[in-house]
Amino acid sequence: MSTLWPRYNAPEDLAEIESVPLAARGLPDSTYALLERAADLWPNRSAITFLPGVTWTFSDLLRHVHEYANSFRRQGFLRRDAIALMSDDRQVMIPAILAAQLVGIAMPINPALSPEHVDELLVRSGARIPDLSDPGPSTFDGARPQSSDLAAYFHTGGTTGAPKIAAHTHANEVANAWMLAANELLDEDAVLFAALPLFHVNALIVTVLTPLFKGQHVVWAGPLGYRDPALYGEFWQIVERYRITTMSAVPTVYSVLAQCPVNADISSLRFAMVGAAPLPPAVRKAFEAHTGVPLVEGYGLTEATCASARSFPDAPRPGSVGQRLPYQQVKARDGVLAISGPTVFAGYVTGPGELEPPGEWLDTGDLASVDDDGFVRLSGRAKDLIVRGGHNIDPAVIEDALLGHPAVTAASAVGQPDLHAGEVPVVYVTLAAQATPEELRQWARERVPEKAAAPKEVVVLDALPLTVIGKPYKPELRADATRRVFPDLEVVIEGGTVVVLATEEAKPVLEQYTVAWRIT
Repeated sequence: MSTLWPRYNAPEDLAEIESVPLAARGLPDSTYALLERAADLWPNRSAITFLPGVTWTFSDLLRHVHEYANSFRRQGFLRRDAIALMSDDRQVMIPAILAAQLVGIAMPINPALSPEHVDELLVRSGARIPDLSDPGPSTFDGARPQSSDLAAYFHTGGTTGAPKIAAHTHANEVANAWMLAANELLDEDAVLFAALPLFHVNALIVTVLTPLFKGQHVVWAGPLGYRDPALYGEFWQIVERYRITTMSAVPTVYSVLAQCPVNADISSLRFAMVGAAPLPPAVRKAFEAHTGVPLVEGYGLTEATCASARSFPDAPRPGSVGQRLPYQQVKARDGVLAISGPTVFAGYVTGPGELEPPGEWLDTGDLASVDDDGFVRLSGRAKDLIVRGGHNIDPAVIEDALLGHPAVTAASAVGQPDLHAGEVPVVYVTLAAQATPEELRQWARERVPEKAAAPKEVVVLDALPLTVIGKPYKPELRADATRRVFPDLEVVIEGGTVVVLATEEAKPVLEQYTVAWRIT
């Protein structure tokens, strides 16, 4: 095998891969060098199709990147400047992000954030918003970035609460993209489907940078991506028309697709990648039974660039989110997953040009175990644990019990303040058929592994709150559960934490609970 492409199609290949230092693999030294390589190797090959049907070659993509890069230079952006980009238009965002990384530091921003949070991100990063309406010429004669230069700022967190800003270097992004491209599951003829928003690392690393390594074609959904209800009605026809080989999405997408009639030839779809949130067993079972397509789990986080573990469709490890990727080290410290290696980010942005670097090991906040083969098994988020009378309850055991009910399509368990136990579990569900809350509560009571995990209440909703990329957003549910205990008090979410606002008269009552509260 070549130095760039080792044999990598089974878990047993990891040790042989790592016998060669990463520095000897000959990786491009920047995301721009990666794009330039693709345009040189496959200039006339289809690189991106923007639905409903605009297609760019790799040389087209390079030309558009040069046009935006020259525009940014003309507007005065330099290497250490953050360039804020906020749009749902993929034909703008993809070349603009790559151009911003060529000239300075790309900072894609979620358009759904409140104006206050956008302002806060701009102030903290020192980013400026460029004029995207006046592209420059198609050749670039500026300085090229180095591997140690910062490539991007990505904000983390949900749609409320002040997001943090994680800084990636070019080396981070290129290494992570290579780790994903190195596997032999997909060859040069593979066609990927992409629909996640470009302010999220998965969209950039998995469906923009990784395909550049092998010259793979990516088909992009419209501006709303997976949030567009109309997409699901025509999804299987898209797979047939473009001969989609694989796709990347979050569990909620596969839950919906499992209910969409397969009205096309989807034999080209070899497997589907899933990450960003835990995959409920019921969703896996329903999707695979409905389509015959295996779901391949992965795991990652923005602070480790994007992906840190991946599964193998031909070597499943039930209960695992995958094996650690090459050159990344993982371990459980006091039950919490920690990561080190070349994809650990440069640090959080604390001010313009200022970073708070991580330690040698990145604490992910995810409860996990790691076996001798490097496979990671998650057991929830440390911050999502329900603490009942000093006993830790993993919400996943409650959610899995409810997801086993034939009427339940989604479930999310949270802790509700309790005077005697500190917290008790309550669970929110969505349904595809009639079922009463009491019936569901009894179902869970009979199936959770311990009495303490039996939910006190089951609440039926039309939809569970999600972030814009489809991750479960539990603070809203914790806030609702808290309001049910304190119906006469105002409950708000501050930085992801549920806080009860109260008067002096309510203080004696609140002091008896283990809840966050403050006097207004």
